[in-house]
Amino acid sequence: MRSTTNIVKQTIGSIMFKSTILSPVGELHGFANEAGLHALLWQNEMVVQMSRDANLVSANEHPIFKKLEKQLQEYFSGSRQRFDIPVCLQGTDFQKAAWRALAEIPYGETRSYRQQAAAIGRPKAIRAIGAANGRNPIPILFPCHRVIGADGSLTGFGGGIDNKKFLLALESKNTNLAEY
Repeated sequence: MRSTTNIVKQTIGSIMFKSTILSPVGELHGFANEAGLHALLWQNEMVVQMSRDANLVSANEHPIFKKLEKQLQEYFSGSRQRFDIPVCLQGTDFQKAAWRALAEIPYGETRSYRQQAAAIGRPKAIRAIGAANGRNPIPILFPCHRVIGADGSLTGFGGGIDNKKFLLALESKNTNLAEY
């Protein structure tokens, strides 16, 4: 299980909304503020305690979560390949570059960590890419499941290898690629 420390850390007095979304890969826990989605955590991940001064409000009906739930349903049904959800990425510049590179991997395709590192202009930062992907706060939307080992192996994944296989198979069914 990857560490989720600081993924949804907020400034003093801010409001953070939370929602649980049921999906074919289990419960997904969303955290957002009015500006956008901050995190989408797997059921097996520890939900971070918010700072004492932040207000955490359950809000399944919040517009961001309604839009997210609809787009996830479309994704899982095979009718959506890209997401249009406002996000608030919190991380280092390197992590943000790595996560943005994930969003550029076409639906139904995979990349190696080496290819992802090269895509952000840091070809020797392969291990750092792996670490950044492991801290990806918004999986599926920033599809770290599309990154595999150079030998084609399915490497670590915050949602578990079974979910990674499921997501890759889902996408391959919709793009005529071989199943994993």
